[in-house]
Amino acid sequence: MINIISWIIFGALAGWIASIIMKTNAQQGALGNIVVGILGAIIGGFLVRALTDTDVSGFNLTSLIVAIVGAVILLAVLRMFRRPATHV
Repeated sequence: MINIISWIIFGALAGWIASIIMKTNAQQGALGNIVVGILGAIIGGFLVRALTDTDVSGFNLTSLIVAIVGAVILLAVLRMFRRPATHV
C-alpha cells in the first residue's frame, strides 16, 4: 500500500514540474499531473534503459529527473496531436 502511495506522490511531483515546464499546469489538474508523472516515469525509464542499458530504480533525484523528462516528452507528443480549438 505504501508503494502505491509513493508512486502517486512521485508521479504528482514529476507531472506537476513537467506541466510547469510545458505550460499546461492550468489545464491538467492534480489527477492529470499524477497520470502524466507516472506515465512519464515509465517513458523516461524505457528511454534510459534503451539508450544506456542501465536501469533507473527507486525514489531518488535521478529517478525524478528521468520521470520529468519522460513527462515532458509525453506532454510534447500530446500537444502535437491536440487540435487547436475552432471558434464558432
